[in-house]
Amino acid sequence: MRLQEAVSLRPFNTFAIDVKAKLFSAFDSESALKQLLAAYPNENKCILGGGSNILFTKNFDGLCLKNEIRGITVIREDENFYYIKAAAGEQWHHFVLHCIENNYAGVENLSLIPGCVGASPMQNVGAYGVEIKDVFYALEALHIKDMTPRIFNKEDCRFGYRESIFKRELKGQYIILNVTYRLRKKPIFHLDYGALEAALEQMQVATPTIAAVSQAVIQIRESKLPDPAKIGNAGSFFKNPTIETQQFNKLKESFPKIVGYPSKDDQTKIAAGWLIEACGWKGYRKQDYGVHQHQALVLVNYAHATGREIYALSEQIIESVFQKFGITLEREVNII
Repeated sequence: MRLQEAVSLRPFNTFAIDVKAKLFSAFDSESALKQLLAAYPNENKCILGGGSNILFTKNFDGLCLKNEIRGITVIREDENFYYIKAAAGEQWHHFVLHCIENNYAGVENLSLIPGCVGASPMQNVGAYGVEIKDVFYALEALHIKDMTPRIFNKEDCRFGYRESIFKRELKGQYIILNVTYRLRKKPIFHLDYGALEAALEQMQVATPTIAAVSQAVIQIRESKLPDPAKIGNAGSFFKNPTIETQQFNKLKESFPKIVGYPSKDDQTKIAAGWLIEACGWKGYRKQDYGVHQHQALVLVNYAHATGREIYALSEQIIESVFQKFGITLEREVNII
């Protein structure tokens, strides 16, 4: 695609926020990307894949680049695993379906997550007991300034809860080109979530398969989460906070129904959606923005909301949760 000026980014972010990029271009190869970076070395850079985990609060004064590099390849296999390299511009759910069709096990719990392959390690995407770090092998990324490629292994990425080195120390320094996943030949199922067990039971699945698990996850997500094609949103807007178990037990005395799950090092992970709903935000709407009626974790743009309006709403939610529970929520969505 040729370079364009003053382009609306509304079609390129799932929140459907109508801001403009000073410069915009797509790229479908590493060489095309290098040409664009070399031509505009002094412009601020914004890299878009599916645009599903980003909230634009203003126009972008720089070069916005949309990653459209495609391709999925088995690079090797051993007795237990397939090593699958996927280009960063591949749609994530398309990649998951490709794996299921070919009996590559490990990503079925991550079905129907919006976005592209390149964002999966950046966010350490996770759902229903599985995170990208569980199936990750390596990635290749290009340094924006000197345009040298670098291979990152699992340790290099410093994965955390919805975190990686690309959201911290190396934020804005690299563009992910491809990701290699290590997927199992014999599946190990993660079915501990009640909703997932119930969905499989409703589907009358006695013996799980990766296809059945994927279908169950899709049904759950479709029933709970709004379709970005119909209502602008970026999925879960906030992370589930982790607090000391002692603090959780004290909160439980005042709020017996508070939802938490044991975590490591005597900590408990709290359901952020429960906290937000308990503060009365679920279903809240003001003009064209609000909180989804079925999932309090999801902030929505019903039509023509601005990013600043949605950001201000998130500030109000964070403040109200802190005032009621003494817990500070963190945003999962990237703010620009």
